[in-house]
Amino acid sequence: MQAGFAFSKLADRLTSLAEISSDDLDLLADMPSSIAHFGARQAILRHGDETTRCCLLLQGYLSWQNPESPDGQITSICVPGDIADPHTLYRPRIDGNLVALGPAIVALVPHRFFHELAARSPAMSRALLLMLLTDHAIQRNWTISLGSRDALTRVAHLLCEITVRLQSVGLARDFRLSSPFTQSDLAAACGISPVHANRTIQELRRCNLLQWRGKTIAITDWRGLVRLAGFNPAYLSMRSGEDARPPLPRPVAADVAVA
Repeated sequence: MQAGFAFSKLADRLTSLAEISSDDLDLLADMPSSIAHFGARQAILRHGDETTRCCLLLQGYLSWQNPESPDGQITSICVPGDIADPHTLYRPRIDGNLVALGPAIVALVPHRFFHELAARSPAMSRALLLMLLTDHAIQRNWTISLGSRDALTRVAHLLCEITVRLQSVGLARDFRLSSPFTQSDLAAACGISPVHANRTIQELRRCNLLQWRGKTIAITDWRGLVRLAGFNPAYLSMRSGEDARPPLPRPVAADVAVA
Protein backbone atom coordinates (compact mmCIF):
# COMPACT_ATOMS: atom_id res chain seq x y z
CA MET A 1 0.00 0.00 0.00
CA GLN A 2 2.80 2.43 0.87
CA ALA A 3 4.58 1.72 -2.43
CA GLY A 4 1.34 2.39 -4.30
CA PHE A 5 0.89 5.62 -2.37
CA ALA A 6 4.37 6.76 -3.40
CA PHE A 7 3.54 5.88 -7.01
CA SER A 8 0.31 7.90 -7.00
CA LYS A 9 1.86 10.98 -5.40
CA LEU A 10 4.69 11.07 -7.94
CA ALA A 11 2.23 10.48 -10.79
CA ASP A 12 0.08 13.39 -9.56
CA ARG A 13 3.05 15.73 -9.47
CA LEU A 14 4.49 14.78 -12.85
CA THR A 15 1.14 14.92 -14.66
CA SER A 16 0.55 18.39 -13.23
CA LEU A 17 3.61 19.50 -15.20
CA ALA A 18 3.52 17.54 -18.46
CA GLU A 19 1.24 15.41 -20.61
CA ILE A 20 2.18 11.84 -19.80
CA SER A 21 0.66 8.70 -21.31
CA SER A 22 -0.64 5.77 -19.31
CA ASP A 23 2.25 3.69 -20.67
CA ASP A 24 4.70 6.24 -19.28
CA LEU A 25 2.94 6.21 -15.91
CA ASP A 26 3.15 2.40 -15.86
CA LEU A 27 6.92 2.79 -15.67
CA LEU A 28 6.50 4.20 -12.17
CA ALA A 29 5.16 0.86 -10.97
CA ASP A 30 8.73 -0.42 -10.82
CA MET A 31 9.89 2.44 -8.60
CA PRO A 32 11.97 1.11 -5.70
CA SER A 33 11.61 3.07 -2.50
CA SER A 34 11.94 2.87 1.24
CA ILE A 35 9.41 4.71 3.38
CA ALA A 36 10.73 6.90 6.19
CA HIS A 37 8.81 8.73 8.91
CA PHE A 38 10.18 11.97 10.34
CA GLY A 39 9.15 14.00 13.34
CA ALA A 40 8.72 17.78 13.50
CA ARG A 41 12.04 19.66 13.17
CA GLN A 42 13.88 16.46 12.27
CA ALA A 43 16.56 16.85 9.59
CA ILE A 44 16.31 14.58 6.54
CA LEU A 45 19.46 15.92 4.86
CA ARG A 46 22.15 18.23 6.17
CA HIS A 47 24.53 20.68 4.55
CA GLY A 48 27.57 18.84 3.22
CA ASP A 49 25.86 15.43 2.95
CA GLU A 50 26.10 13.45 -0.26
CA THR A 51 23.12 11.36 -1.28
CA THR A 52 22.30 8.65 -3.80
CA ARG A 53 18.53 8.91 -3.24
CA CYS A 54 15.82 11.49 -3.84
CA CYS A 55 13.26 12.44 -1.19
CA LEU A 56 9.69 12.13 -2.50
CA LEU A 57 7.34 13.77 -0.01
CA LEU A 58 4.15 11.78 0.63
CA GLN A 59 2.63 13.50 3.66
CA GLY A 60 3.39 16.65 5.60
CA TYR A 61 5.70 19.49 4.66
CA LEU A 62 9.47 19.82 4.32
CA SER A 63 11.58 22.96 4.16
CA TRP A 64 15.02 23.85 2.94
CA GLN A 65 16.76 25.99 5.53
CA ASN A 66 19.88 28.13 5.45
CA PRO A 67 22.38 26.37 7.76
CA GLU A 68 24.18 29.65 8.45
CA SER A 69 21.08 31.54 9.54
CA PRO A 70 20.68 31.87 13.33
CA ASP A 71 16.89 32.13 13.00
CA GLY A 72 16.54 29.09 10.71
CA GLN A 73 15.76 31.05 7.54
CA ILE A 74 13.46 28.98 5.30
CA THR A 75 14.43 29.18 1.63
CA SER A 76 11.73 26.90 0.17
CA ILE A 77 8.83 24.69 1.20
CA CYS A 78 7.97 21.25 -0.22
CA VAL A 79 4.40 19.94 -0.39
CA PRO A 80 3.17 16.35 -0.89
CA GLY A 81 4.05 15.04 -4.34
CA ASP A 82 7.26 17.08 -4.54
CA ILE A 83 10.67 15.57 -5.03
CA ALA A 84 12.40 17.76 -2.50
CA ASP A 85 15.89 17.44 -3.98
CA PRO A 86 15.72 16.83 -7.77
CA HIS A 87 19.01 18.72 -8.17
CA THR A 88 20.81 15.83 -6.45
CA LEU A 89 20.24 13.77 -9.61
CA TYR A 90 23.01 15.90 -11.11
CA ARG A 91 24.88 17.18 -8.07
CA PRO A 92 24.59 14.85 -5.07
CA ARG A 93 26.20 17.19 -2.52
CA ILE A 94 23.71 19.00 -0.27
CA ASP A 95 24.08 22.75 0.21
CA GLY A 96 21.35 23.35 2.81
CA ASN A 97 19.38 21.57 5.51
CA LEU A 98 16.21 19.69 4.54
CA VAL A 99 13.97 19.68 7.62
CA ALA A 100 10.47 18.38 8.38
CA LEU A 101 8.18 21.25 9.41
CA GLY A 102 5.90 18.77 11.17
CA PRO A 103 5.40 14.99 11.07
CA ALA A 104 6.24 13.87 7.54
CA ILE A 105 6.38 10.70 5.46
CA VAL A 106 9.01 10.48 2.73
CA ALA A 107 9.75 7.85 0.07
CA LEU A 108 13.49 7.53 -0.55
CA VAL A 109 14.02 6.65 -4.22
CA PRO A 110 17.42 5.75 -5.71
CA HIS A 111 18.84 8.21 -8.24
CA ARG A 112 19.41 5.38 -10.68
CA PHE A 113 15.66 4.84 -11.02
CA PHE A 114 15.10 8.40 -12.22
CA HIS A 115 18.05 8.24 -14.62
CA GLU A 116 16.69 5.02 -16.08
CA LEU A 117 13.17 6.47 -16.20
CA ALA A 118 14.39 9.50 -18.16
CA ALA A 119 16.28 7.26 -20.58
CA ARG A 120 13.20 5.09 -21.23
CA SER A 121 10.62 7.86 -21.61
CA PRO A 122 11.11 11.29 -23.23
CA ALA A 123 7.85 12.45 -21.60
CA MET A 124 9.08 11.47 -18.15
CA SER A 125 12.46 13.06 -18.85
CA ARG A 126 10.69 16.32 -19.75
CA ALA A 127 8.46 16.16 -16.66
CA LEU A 128 11.47 15.65 -14.37
CA LEU A 129 13.27 18.56 -16.03
CA LEU A 130 10.17 20.75 -15.61
CA MET A 131 10.07 19.81 -11.93
CA LEU A 132 13.64 21.02 -11.51
CA LEU A 133 12.99 24.20 -13.51
CA THR A 134 9.86 24.89 -11.48
CA ASP A 135 11.89 24.65 -8.28
CA HIS A 136 14.21 27.33 -9.66
CA ALA A 137 11.24 29.50 -10.73
CA ILE A 138 9.74 29.26 -7.24
CA GLN A 139 13.08 30.25 -5.76
CA ARG A 140 13.28 33.30 -8.04
CA ASN A 141 9.77 34.31 -7.02
CA TRP A 142 10.68 34.04 -3.34
CA THR A 143 13.61 36.37 -4.05
CA ILE A 144 11.20 38.85 -5.66
CA SER A 145 8.95 38.63 -2.59
CA LEU A 146 11.80 39.40 -0.22
CA GLY A 147 13.03 42.27 -2.37
CA SER A 148 9.88 44.05 -3.53
CA ARG A 149 6.74 42.93 -1.66
CA ASP A 150 5.68 44.23 1.72
CA ALA A 151 5.00 41.79 4.55
CA LEU A 152 1.24 41.53 3.96
CA THR A 153 1.62 40.89 0.23
CA ARG A 154 4.53 38.52 0.85
CA VAL A 155 2.49 36.34 3.21
CA ALA A 156 -0.59 36.42 0.95
CA HIS A 157 1.52 35.40 -2.05
CA LEU A 158 3.08 32.49 -0.20
CA LEU A 159 -0.34 31.22 0.91
CA CYS A 160 -1.63 31.46 -2.68
CA GLU A 161 1.38 29.52 -3.94
CA ILE A 162 1.07 26.75 -1.35
CA THR A 163 -2.66 26.40 -2.05
CA VAL A 164 -2.20 26.06 -5.83
CA ARG A 165 0.63 23.59 -5.41
CA LEU A 166 -1.51 21.47 -3.08
CA GLN A 167 -4.47 21.61 -5.45
CA SER A 168 -2.30 20.40 -8.33
CA VAL A 169 -1.91 17.07 -6.49
CA GLY A 170 -5.55 16.81 -5.40
CA LEU A 171 -5.30 18.44 -1.97
CA ALA A 172 -6.91 21.59 -0.51
CA ARG A 173 -9.74 21.49 -3.07
CA ASP A 174 -12.09 23.11 -0.58
CA PHE A 175 -9.56 25.84 0.26
CA ARG A 176 -8.80 24.26 3.61
CA LEU A 177 -5.28 23.07 4.17
CA SER A 178 -3.22 21.67 6.93
CA SER A 179 -0.97 24.56 7.91
CA PRO A 180 2.47 24.09 6.36
CA PHE A 181 4.09 26.03 9.16
CA THR A 182 3.74 27.72 12.50
CA GLN A 183 3.70 31.50 12.56
CA SER A 184 7.40 31.37 13.51
CA ASP A 185 8.05 29.29 10.39
CA LEU A 186 6.06 31.82 8.36
CA ALA A 187 8.31 34.55 9.71
CA ALA A 188 11.41 32.56 8.76
CA ALA A 189 10.06 32.02 5.22
CA CYS A 190 9.00 35.64 4.67
CA GLY A 191 11.93 37.43 6.27
CA ILE A 192 9.93 39.08 9.03
CA SER A 193 9.82 38.75 12.81
CA PRO A 194 7.41 36.31 14.51
CA VAL A 195 5.58 39.31 16.01
CA HIS A 196 5.20 40.85 12.55
CA ALA A 197 4.01 37.50 11.18
CA ASN A 198 1.32 37.34 13.86
CA ARG A 199 0.16 40.87 13.07
CA THR A 200 0.07 40.06 9.36
CA ILE A 201 -2.12 37.00 9.91
CA GLN A 202 -4.43 39.08 12.11
CA GLU A 203 -4.72 41.64 9.28
CA LEU A 204 -5.62 38.91 6.77
CA ARG A 205 -8.29 37.74 9.21
CA ARG A 206 -9.65 41.27 9.62
CA CYS A 207 -9.90 41.51 5.83
CA ASN A 208 -11.99 38.28 5.91
CA LEU A 209 -9.52 36.58 3.57
CA LEU A 210 -8.74 33.59 5.75
CA GLN A 211 -9.10 31.91 9.10
CA TRP A 212 -6.10 30.33 10.78
CA ARG A 213 -6.59 28.45 13.99
CA GLY A 214 -4.39 25.69 15.26
CA LYS A 215 -3.07 23.53 12.43
CA THR A 216 -5.64 24.41 9.77
CA ILE A 217 -5.95 27.34 7.39
CA ALA A 218 -9.30 28.07 5.71
CA ILE A 219 -9.18 30.58 2.86
CA THR A 220 -12.53 32.35 2.90
CA ASP A 221 -11.99 34.71 -0.05
CA TRP A 222 -9.68 33.17 -2.65
CA ARG A 223 -10.12 35.91 -5.23
CA GLY A 224 -9.51 38.59 -2.64
CA LEU A 225 -6.31 36.86 -1.48
CA VAL A 226 -5.13 36.56 -5.10
CA ARG A 227 -5.82 40.27 -5.71
CA LEU A 228 -3.96 41.31 -2.58
CA ALA A 229 -0.97 39.13 -3.46
CA GLY A 230 -0.91 40.06 -7.14
CA PHE A 231 -0.59 36.31 -7.60
CA ASN A 232 -0.09 34.83 -11.08
CA PRO A 233 0.56 31.06 -11.01
CA ALA A 234 2.32 30.96 -14.40
CA TYR A 235 5.73 30.46 -12.76
CA LEU A 236 4.50 27.17 -11.28
CA SER A 237 4.46 25.63 -14.81
CA MET A 238 1.08 23.94 -14.56
CA ARG A 239 -0.06 22.24 -17.75
CA SER A 240 -2.38 25.11 -18.65
CA GLY A 241 -3.34 28.46 -17.21
CA GLU A 242 -6.79 27.11 -16.40
CA ASP A 243 -5.41 24.08 -14.61
CA ALA A 244 -3.19 26.35 -12.55
CA ARG A 245 -6.10 28.32 -11.16
CA PRO A 246 -8.20 26.82 -8.38
CA PRO A 247 -11.96 26.77 -8.94
CA LEU A 248 -14.16 29.39 -7.34
CA PRO A 249 -14.15 28.92 -3.57
CA ARG A 250 -17.04 27.42 -1.76
CA PRO A 251 -18.48 29.80 0.82
CA VAL A 252 -17.02 29.33 4.27
CA ALA A 253 -19.21 30.40 7.17
CA ALA A 254 -17.82 33.25 9.22
CA ASP A 255 -18.11 31.27 12.43
CA VAL A 256 -16.50 28.10 11.09
CA ALA A 257 -14.61 26.20 13.74
CA VAL A 258 -11.11 25.37 12.50
CA ALA A 259 -9.38 22.69 14.46
